[in-house]
Amino acid sequence: MPADAEALQRAWQTAPDLATQFGSAELTSPAAARAYIDESLLFEERARNWAIVEDGVAIGNVAATAIELRHETAWISYWLAPAARGRGYANGAVLAVSDWAFRHGLHRLELGHRVNNPASCRVATASGFRAEGVEREKLRYGAERFDVELHARLRSDPAPASSLSLPLSLSLPLSMA
Repeated sequence: MPADAEALQRAWQTAPDLATQFGSAELTSPAAARAYIDESLLFEERARNWAIVEDGVAIGNVAATAIELRHETAWISYWLAPAARGRGYANGAVLAVSDWAFRHGLHRLELGHRVNNPASCRVATASGFRAEGVEREKLRYGAERFDVELHARLRSDPAPASSLSLPLSLSLPLSMA
């Protein structure tokens, strides 16, 4: 959808923290953003990406990647455009994707965040992910290295209490195929 590409490009241009996390992707035009979206949505047994949508506009992304069916595990990641942060959208999206993953037979979900990102830590814990430790200097953005706090949630963990009632939707591919 062209509006999704424009929203992604806007988020990439207005949030330096996002631009560094996209690696070598240069989302300098709507066409480049569209190509990035198309590549992210290619069917792949080991990954699923969803747009986080508010009022028909993409405001972020949530993904289950490194899906390992033999071990029933996946890595969860998420990001939001700056204007959407702090409003519960990341928590709602992580809860929705976690529920999806558990319904499709996964047992353990992991996620990580830079230790200098307390907002992401709050999303993880509010979504039922328990802190398990710190991976030292795991990420490198430019010349700087960052420690990452690892969190995990098991299918057998109690579901987190949620009072979210947001106008949130995810464009979900509903089958694991």
